[in-house]
Amino acid sequence: MTTADVDSERPNGRSGHGPADGFDGFDGFEVFRDGWGIPHLKAGGALALARAQGHNAALDRAWQLETERHRVLGTTAAYLGAEALDWDRFARRARLADTARRCYDRLAPETAAWVGAYVDGVNAGLAEGAARAPEFAAAGLAPGRWEPWTPLGVWLSTHILFAGFPTKLWREEVARRLGDGRATLFATDGPGTSGSNGWLLTGARTTTGAPVIAGDPHRFIEDPGVYQQIRLACPEFDVVGLAVPGVPGIAHFGHAGGVAWAITNAMADYQDLYREQLRRTADGGVEALGPDGWYAVHAHTETVEVAGGEPETVEIVETDRGPVIIGDVRDDAPGDEAPDAPGEAEGDVADAPVISLRYPPRVTGDLGFDVLPALLRARTVADLDTALDGWVEPVNVVLAADTTGATLHRVAGHVPVRPHENRLRVVPAHDPAYAWREGAEPTPRTEVDEATGTAVMANERGLAAPLGIEFAPPHRARRIRELLGTPPGAGARGLTGPPWSAADMAAVHTDTRLASSRQLLSLLAWAPDLGPDAERLRDRLLLWDRHMDADSADATLYSRLRADVVHRLAAHPALRPVTGDADPWRSAAYPALFRPWLAAVPRIGYALETLLTVGLLPYEDRLAIVAASAEAVAATEAESPWGQVHRVSPWQALPGATPEEVWPGLAGDHDCVLSTSSVPGITDLFARGPAARYVWDLARREDSLWVVPFGASGVPGSAHHRDQSELWASGRLAPVTTDWNLLHRTEESTTTMTTTPEPTVSAASAVPALRPAVHEQKVEGFGVVRLVPVDPAADAELLHRWVTEERARFWGMADHTREQVQEIYEFVDSLPTHHAYLALRDGVPAALFQTYQPDADPVGECYDVQPGDFGIHLLIAPAEDEGAVKGYTDALLTAFIGYVFSDPAHLRVVVEPDARNEKALARMVRVGFELGPEIRKPEKTARLAFLTRAALGLV
Repeated sequence: MTTADVDSERPNGRSGHGPADGFDGFDGFEVFRDGWGIPHLKAGGALALARAQGHNAALDRAWQLETERHRVLGTTAAYLGAEALDWDRFARRARLADTARRCYDRLAPETAAWVGAYVDGVNAGLAEGAARAPEFAAAGLAPGRWEPWTPLGVWLSTHILFAGFPTKLWREEVARRLGDGRATLFATDGPGTSGSNGWLLTGARTTTGAPVIAGDPHRFIEDPGVYQQIRLACPEFDVVGLAVPGVPGIAHFGHAGGVAWAITNAMADYQDLYREQLRRTADGGVEALGPDGWYAVHAHTETVEVAGGEPETVEIVETDRGPVIIGDVRDDAPGDEAPDAPGEAEGDVADAPVISLRYPPRVTGDLGFDVLPALLRARTVADLDTALDGWVEPVNVVLAADTTGATLHRVAGHVPVRPHENRLRVVPAHDPAYAWREGAEPTPRTEVDEATGTAVMANERGLAAPLGIEFAPPHRARRIRELLGTPPGAGARGLTGPPWSAADMAAVHTDTRLASSRQLLSLLAWAPDLGPDAERLRDRLLLWDRHMDADSADATLYSRLRADVVHRLAAHPALRPVTGDADPWRSAAYPALFRPWLAAVPRIGYALETLLTVGLLPYEDRLAIVAASAEAVAATEAESPWGQVHRVSPWQALPGATPEEVWPGLAGDHDCVLSTSSVPGITDLFARGPAARYVWDLARREDSLWVVPFGASGVPGSAHHRDQSELWASGRLAPVTTDWNLLHRTEESTTTMTTTPEPTVSAASAVPALRPAVHEQKVEGFGVVRLVPVDPAADAELLHRWVTEERARFWGMADHTREQVQEIYEFVDSLPTHHAYLALRDGVPAALFQTYQPDADPVGECYDVQPGDFGIHLLIAPAEDEGAVKGYTDALLTAFIGYVFSDPAHLRVVVEPDARNEKALARMVRVGFELGPEIRKPEKTARLAFLTRAALGLV
């Protein structure tokens, strides 16, 4: 990196769009954006930067922030209606807001000030952000005020279900119905958990000699996304990463220049459920049975407002273990004879257990927020390691590396010390044997294997095994190691596999090999007495490469077979005690919020590999089930590629507020590295998948890469609301821009906040992707094409570079200066009959597209102009490595013609390429143009060509 490069990355560098004079004042901040609309925030100090981050979140994600604030308070039903009641009851009963207040009160003063500055920024920007977001009007909602503790509540509500404590309810039911020995029969990362992939390559394994960290968090896909790409820069630090909207800093995935880090879910168990015995006293109070007998507990009531319904009163009870989240205090509750488990009559609410939740922040008053500013200030792995000692939740596995080559592989978080039984099931509250001890479990760590040069984390039973019960199958971790060329045990043979670059990581992100299919296909191979159709199905699937590719019909066929097997297993007598009418999810004993953890069919689907392997069912029964499923699937003729049925189904707080969308289909499956988790036996749609992808390059931060499912903006209709969707769906990534000279300063302010002087060229004009589009069209397999007006001043440099290349000699501007090019397009811009547009492919300039009225152009003097004729010129941008795809120009032409014929007054497209440009003429004929006569113009001899609506079958 040159000195100029270093200066251009420094937050106070004076190169290009550096800070204005006097900017280093405490309150000032600037907002820059790249071509994807990703915010790069620059301030004179950490507090001003936190304020800027909050303000930016309010502008870009106002509806998301308001939704999160209401989720913390348990007030979402007030505007979303009765379907949101389940969450509101839980949030109130679990005392999320009160816990956030407690944790805020115990923050170090400097951290509290930092969080408070963020909240100030949110409150300053919310009104403006809400005015941009149509959801507020659709919900009849005005933005509320954030409190200093609200970000802690957002973090808590986002992660309270992360560790999957409701799984203990499922194990309790399995043990009671199938026997204690079967409690962990379905132990795998089930339908309610979140996971991730992450891997690290040391410098010995990379093309640059410096480490690379890459991965993708697997969470429920939300719209807007749970992660926000952002850059935070001030004199103390300069960090790019993935922030959680509503929370200051960059917690999980960051690159600070000298050090980078990433996490995965450790799958640790750190929340406990206690079976309580409660009774009402004569004066209306509540008592609980503890180790020393009955004692008075905290109890009060709260009212939950419900849009379109009657308000509901919720009683909040908290014992010495924690808040009661399941069951109610009955006025006729018995004393010491209270039941310890649900009764056999599953639909009888009277038999419902009373269960409290004990979770570390509620007990300790510490959510780990003091770690967040320390992460931003980290310069080395050692700094990061020290900071992570204070991490609380969620409990994560961390990979980190710095520019010296140092690496880190450890668990971070608070796991309480208590008996192993607490991790497995609901335990009795009155028994002191199940109480938490002082302190926390030690967090495991290991060295990155120097021999293999890699470290992999994929939620498997590995480093964090002493801290949990249920882990992901080993398939993703094994496959990543295999792809990287470092299978387990290869260390003794020295380094294996080729050197990798940051750009190579996408091949790992998008791998679709489904190793968990082995057991089902093995049984299929030996299935007896198959009919001819089933035999053909068997032979076809045994030849299948086991990749869940989007264009694979065999992948869909496998999914259908798997689903049928799941349902036949559910009907087997061995599992009947937990399926059908006995399915725990039907029980009125548990709140509906926990049904995803209690439903038997999804549990069977995720644990299918185990259930087809272990001895719960005799081998002959397993063979018979697979054979019957093969016959059933073979009897149906429906066939479709996997990507057609395997589409993302994101969660939206108010899905009806914006136009209905057709969500993209993807490759992958639950146990693939590309983990797009459908629910076998329920649906091929997936709601959980890569909530972001990242690649952190420690050699050159500007070679890092990232992508999110939708876009940087949470505002429907904005240029960056959906502009990353095609990248994400196709497995591509966007570059991380770090040179301030390549960013564009924007004017984002309120009257209450310090702003920067207005730049000479407005930000919306300077950045093509920020301009309103006259036409937007998704071209399958190519991307989203948007046509935006040319800005002569802002685009002069780009256009001059294009039109003066040898390949553009037919354009006639090869000897023009930049100023002359600008003047030409300023003249074009002044004409009502002529227009110039930049065509953007996924936000990146891809072509120059010009339109004109032939009767107002010199070409009209060269042929007989017909009513409805509409002329176009097209100049394709220089092909870059990532852009030089097959059919590139044809794909752009598809969008251009779609734009022209979107106006019914346009009946015929007229083009006039240089008569010597044989490639262009052949392309026009291929698309459907009819060649016309040659014409002589002052600058060239041209060949006319015409494309009519009729030729395209349009009316």
